[in-house]
Amino acid sequence: MIVLIDNIMKSSQSGFTLIEIAIVLVIIGLLIAGVVKGQELINSPKLKSLAKDFKNVPIFIYGYQDKYNDLPGDDSNVLAHLAGSAACTPATAGLCNPGNGIIDGGWDASAITAESYVFWQHVRLAGLASGSTIPGAADYLPTNAVGGQIGVTNAGETPITGLTGTFIMCSNAIPGKFAKQLDITLDDGNTQTGSLRAIPTPAAQGAAAAAPTATTSIADDSAYLVCMGY
Repeated sequence: MIVLIDNIMKSSQSGFTLIEIAIVLVIIGLLIAGVVKGQELINSPKLKSLAKDFKNVPIFIYGYQDKYNDLPGDDSNVLAHLAGSAACTPATAGLCNPGNGIIDGGWDASAITAESYVFWQHVRLAGLASGSTIPGAADYLPTNAVGGQIGVTNAGETPITGLTGTFIMCSNAIPGKFAKQLDITLDDGNTQTGSLRAIPTPAAQGAAAAAPTATTSIADDSAYLVCMGY
């Protein structure tokens, strides 16, 4: 009995030292800070807006197809479908080929010779999206919540290698911290794989396609072009 009591007393006297308790508190503090920071990103209005862009473009395209049985931008009968619309001018090979089932032209095209450019007028005149319906207007090309350009293209002209799909949607100048969170929210959590990928913001319009950047190499405060295949 004496031995048992002695063991209990020793057990009750053992415990964490002040240093160990301090270390645990620091770790708990870091974990809480990380959770709070992550929640801030998730709840960020800018992040929500950026994610909404990626969700809206397919709605525009499928809505247009339901109405007119054609792709916006690629609609060979757009002049009959939409009053005040413009058909792209086939002045450059590959940029305008109405009716071929592909939205031709680069995601950042800025001329009416590209289907990806008149795409925005078509979905707006169809009542699917808001914005200017006048090609060439200062506010015609859409921008995202951080001021970067938004655009559509096809898998053959994707600015990021490896992306596939009937069409590609791109959003530019996105901070790395948002690019990573977008991939977690919309895809597989890795900006180098899956249907959503990222590269550093191109230095010039129409830049050659580049290999996607892995999530581990994404810098939070650097700007990226994020594209998604559908």
